[in-house]
Amino acid sequence: MKIISTAKSYGGIQGVYSHVSEVCACDMTFAVFVPPQAKDGRVPVLWYLSGLTCTHANVMDKGEYRRLAAELGLAIVCPDTSPRGADVPDEKDNWQFGYGAGFYVDATEQPYAKNYRMYSYVVHELPALVAANFPVDMSCQSIFGHSMGGHGALTIALKNPDRFKSCSAFAPIVQPTTAGWSRLAFENYLGPDEKNWRAYDATLLIEDDKRFREFLVDQGSADEFLQDGLCPWLLEEACKKAGISLTLRMREGYDHSYNFISTFMDDHLRWHAKRCS
Repeated sequence: MKIISTAKSYGGIQGVYSHVSEVCACDMTFAVFVPPQAKDGRVPVLWYLSGLTCTHANVMDKGEYRRLAAELGLAIVCPDTSPRGADVPDEKDNWQFGYGAGFYVDATEQPYAKNYRMYSYVVHELPALVAANFPVDMSCQSIFGHSMGGHGALTIALKNPDRFKSCSAFAPIVQPTTAGWSRLAFENYLGPDEKNWRAYDATLLIEDDKRFREFLVDQGSADEFLQDGLCPWLLEEACKKAGISLTLRMREGYDHSYNFISTFMDDHLRWHAKRCS
């Protein structure tokens, strides 16, 4: 693991790191905020998954999580959203596919299967690296994310319910198998057989009997992607049928940006901290 940068913030340390990923077959970059409480022992860890076009840096620079994370004693880990590098296949003119658009799936189709294995990276490889190098309590993990990252958080929690204490999302893509901005990526990564897409769709995972205790979702009413890409009512319907507790809060006038995320970041951090105590 290589240290790219570290800086003191609210008594803790905000670091950016890189490593050679065997899973993604390239160098991967990630950020970790370690709160001051880690000086006295291991702390709970909260995974934040970012959305389309983002890197580890978007939430680190604009998410405004460090003040309260330091107060609550939460470590925050921010992975990148996709593999990157000269040898990694990409479509430079398509922001919904390739770099910044890994969709937290393990690709099965060529030429993407070698690198685009973000599910295995976030669920297996990066947690092992973080556990070995940071003072975190891996028995107390939670996960959240935004948009594509909200999709990732929901699906990862549903498939790993015993690992995570809690799961929340900002404006998640709840049904990527039907959303226009994800169908192309799913076909390119997972092939044309849509039965293979079900493993990465929160609503269909619930339909297929995957369960998680409860979800918290915040969604802006002025989000430009609300009707065509996000459709939180589909998650609400799926959770209701399955008996899963969902708190869905429609936030009047808020859009899809980090202005929205940073406004309600404290709510999510407190919600997760309560369930990690």
